Amino acid sequence: MSASNEQRSHAESLFNLCRDLHPDALALKLASVLHSSPALDFRAMSAVLLRKLLTHRDSDAPFWPRLSPSSQTSLKSLLLAVLHQEPDRSTAKKVADTISALAVSLLPESAWPDLLPFLFHAVSASDASPRLQESALLIFSQIAYVLADDASFIGPHLTTLHSLLLAALSHPSAPDVRVAALSAAVNLVTSLESTADRNRLAELLPAMMRTLTESLNSGHEAAAQEALELLVELAGAEPRFLRRQIGDVVGAMMQIAEADGLEEGTRHLAIEFVITLAEARERAPGMMRKLPQFLSRLFAVLMKMLLDLEDDPAWHTAEVQDEDAGETSNYGVAQECLDRLAIAVGGNTIVPVASELLPAYLAAPEWQKHHAALVALAQIAEGCSKVMLKNLEQVVTMVLSSFQDPHPRVRWAAINAIGQLSTDLGPDLQLQYHQRVLPALASAMDDFQNPRCHSAVCGLGWWPETDLASPKGLISRSLAHEAHASSAVLNFCENCTPDILTPYLDGIVGKLLVLLQNGNQMVQEGALTALASVADSSQEQFQKYYDAVMPYLKVILMNATNKSNRMLRAKSMECISLVGMAVGKEKFRDDAKQVMEVLMALQGSQMETDDPTTSYMLQAWARLCKCLGQDFLPYMNVVMPPLLQSAQLKPDVTITSAGSDDDIEDSDDESVETITLGDKRIGIRTSVLEEKATACNMLCCYADELKEGFYPWIDQVAPTLVPLLKFYFHEEVRKAAVAAMPELLRSAKLAVEKGQAQGRDESYVKQLSDYIIPALVEALQKEPETEICASMLDSLNECMQLSGSLLSEDQVKSIVDQIKHVITASASRKKERAERTKAEDFDAEEEEILKEENEQEEEVFDQIGDCLGTLIKTFKASFLPFFDELSLYITPMLGKDKTPEERRIAICIFVDVAEQCQEAALRHDFHSIFSCNDDNADVRQAAVYGVGVCAEFGGSVFRPLVGEALSSLNNVIGHPDALQSDNVMAYDNAVSALGKICQFHRDGIDAAKVVPAWLGCLPIKNDLIEAKIVHEQLCSMVERSDRDLLGPNNQQIPKLVAVFAEVLCGGKDLASEQTVSRIISLLRQIQQTLPPAVLASTWSTLQPQQQLALQSVLSS
Repeated sequence: MSASNEQRSHAESLFNLCRDLHPDALALKLASVLHSSPALDFRAMSAVLLRKLLTHRDSDAPFWPRLSPSSQTSLKSLLLAVLHQEPDRSTAKKVADTISALAVSLLPESAWPDLLPFLFHAVSASDASPRLQESALLIFSQIAYVLADDASFIGPHLTTLHSLLLAALSHPSAPDVRVAALSAAVNLVTSLESTADRNRLAELLPAMMRTLTESLNSGHEAAAQEALELLVELAGAEPRFLRRQIGDVVGAMMQIAEADGLEEGTRHLAIEFVITLAEARERAPGMMRKLPQFLSRLFAVLMKMLLDLEDDPAWHTAEVQDEDAGETSNYGVAQECLDRLAIAVGGNTIVPVASELLPAYLAAPEWQKHHAALVALAQIAEGCSKVMLKNLEQVVTMVLSSFQDPHPRVRWAAINAIGQLSTDLGPDLQLQYHQRVLPALASAMDDFQNPRCHSAVCGLGWWPETDLASPKGLISRSLAHEAHASSAVLNFCENCTPDILTPYLDGIVGKLLVLLQNGNQMVQEGALTALASVADSSQEQFQKYYDAVMPYLKVILMNATNKSNRMLRAKSMECISLVGMAVGKEKFRDDAKQVMEVLMALQGSQMETDDPTTSYMLQAWARLCKCLGQDFLPYMNVVMPPLLQSAQLKPDVTITSAGSDDDIEDSDDESVETITLGDKRIGIRTSVLEEKATACNMLCCYADELKEGFYPWIDQVAPTLVPLLKFYFHEEVRKAAVAAMPELLRSAKLAVEKGQAQGRDESYVKQLSDYIIPALVEALQKEPETEICASMLDSLNECMQLSGSLLSEDQVKSIVDQIKHVITASASRKKERAERTKAEDFDAEEEEILKEENEQEEEVFDQIGDCLGTLIKTFKASFLPFFDELSLYITPMLGKDKTPEERRIAICIFVDVAEQCQEAALRHDFHSIFSCNDDNADVRQAAVYGVGVCAEFGGSVFRPLVGEALSSLNNVIGHPDALQSDNVMAYDNAVSALGKICQFHRDGIDAAKVVPAWLGCLPIKNDLIEAKIVHEQLCSMVERSDRDLLGPNNQQIPKLVAVFAEVLCGGKDLASEQTVSRIISLLRQIQQTLPPAVLASTWSTLQPQQQLALQSVLSS
């Protein structure tokens, strides 16, 4: 408690010494001070220290078991006695926290029999003080999850708890007791696993809501806010508990949100409740969409909050980005909530509401309403994109008409809206409206009186979230480390192809160069960002402007050296590196050397921790590497040390108790993100994580680009990135680590193969493979995100391809076991989603969302198919014992209850086995898998392809199945709709499979009928891979004068000539160059051997185009 750090440190050392050497004496002394000291601060500190001791989790020596039985008994008695007598509310809460912490570990062991009777009595006794009742209820709240897990307690005592809580929720005079009861009720409801048990508490809901309304009616707004926070928690965790009275509950919240007389914090919490309820899709899908009247009211409230905006002069004259000038907390909350609401309930619900309100706002005389309408439109675009795309003309007109508004903040909002819409409604917006949007943006660049509008047009705005998963994606765009506003040119260009952009480049680049010379730093920064984006999108088309642009960029890079303009310098790095990538190495080479000298000098200088240069420089180096390729290698010694340092940053994490009064340091710091897990509150500094993620991505970029040139760094990078496969603090770090694994292995393998590995041989590749692959397999076991799970499987597949036969049998077994786990986990997730379809509120919008989630599962299964394909191709028949185990997991994927994509992938896996393991595989009754009657054309295509593979590789095992196969193929080929666009790929593959039966099983068919029937199907023109194979086979058969093909008296020659003519008309698509040469040779033979009359008759049956093609080749 001393103000001196030295004294506090010394005291803490003594305390820890006592804890380790004299646990009994320390615990009892603290309890004694807590029980008897007249000094309030001593009692409070004793409670905190006791709690710290009791929750001390040193694995070698946890504190509680080291106490003697008599000390344990005394301590439990003293704590309850203190709770009973402590007069100070704050200290009593600390004692309650201490008791709860101890109870959580003792109750499951039935090691504190006195506690629950004490608590029941403390809450229900007529003579109990409100302070004691509150403390006891707070303990119930903190141990609720322990009680809920104990069926032997909940069964007989739930009715008693219900009565106890109902009485406490209705306490006549103490709002603190009511709020504590509400906390206990919420935690109990959210902890109970059984729906039936939760329903037994449903009658508490009116009393729970009265806790809120009575606090408000009696002027206890702080208690009301506590109650609201608890109800928000309930809405997120167990929304179904609210369903029976959902209208009343949401109605009450809307009344609070609409009440201008209440504090902003209270109204914001009521709004948060409704938004949280809308977002609780997994537990109560579609529930809020059934209440459109409340959603309309909520939207109106949020629109009104957007009007809470002051026209701060500082906003107009800003030299640097000061985005919040004039913005209030109401404005910020409204922005965030509109975005979340639209994403949660979707466009079909929100767009009709917005369509009523936004035109009225735009027609009003006040500029604030125009501004609010445009901001709202930008905020709802992501969640409403599908519906807004159907009304794109109306949306674009609404926004562009505001480009001419007299008020600069409205013009800024319109430009900002175009930027956001370019991201959320692209590329449709760019494709359909570039001829209206780009000239409007170019005109907005002439608004020299308003630097804000310049910055919005050019590139200072809300950056859309950057996809860190793909290193290539990251290289082409800068990370958003600051919350910038929407940059219209940047966002518009991101979804633009060079051919859309090229006609406008002269005007845009010219104006951006003018802005680059503007004295306002914010405008210059925006112009740099926009130029970078334009160059990135136009690629080699930007070469025309390079000589005019690059000198300006280099001047800024070299001269922007003051602390005030370091962001300007950072932006110049970004722009130079993107321009260099766009125009290519040859154009950029000379300037690149100069730029890299500047970057090397900066790299060696001391930079402050908040200097954006570090992050921008990491990315600029990576882009320069991408541009220069192997020429970049000499700079790696400069680049890598700080990059590794950033990749090795430890997460800045602070952990406190969720129920304690100890605030996480810097809790108001926007760079600290706080999450609650169980009874712990975790604060994470996100800026550190973002720098780490950027660095990990850059490492992956270098390995990808430099290939064997990256070899010298592998031994440092692999131990840095492999542990990050399980870095659960930040998804982007995991994604980068996952993407890097095959790149590291490829680099090592190429270095060994090319003799650049300093004498190391294949054993080094195996050593690295043995490090990476088991780590990937283990990470896959624990990966919580489906998307990253698919990426891990993709990386694992690449690593297996690179390792090949270096994989050990144990590794193959662990991979197979993990694939089983992934299939089981995926099936479990799909089952949970299927359960959600049975919810009474399930609707079409929710069905669309579930469909998208299930498509992610298909991607996972697709990657599993690729992994198994690699194992099968690598180990062939020796993999069959493993496959026998796996088939129990894969065969169910063929069921009609599975999606067509799952059925297709399952068939492809069996096809791989049939192709690689041949007759050994077909002994496993594989042929039954390739039934060709599926309703889905893609599945039929896979099945008929499988028949062809079995015919080619099945040998004698396939022979008894030929008749059945012919029947299946005939059903596909002879179907009336076989040549419709959806079915032609299946048709072509069926024709190819029929050809293989003719080739490999001629003795098992009526060749005189089947071979001419096959010829009658030729040529095939849609599956170009199969076309080349089939037409080569046809050549071979003609060359050996196949009697079944040519027919009696060569009667099939006219048909053959027609097929060959059609193949030649298709050019290189339908046949390889070698096959084309063989066809021409055969046609010349036919020309020389056929009687003139027969030849003329044959020629007359051809189409004019075919006749021309034959004349051309035969006359040359």
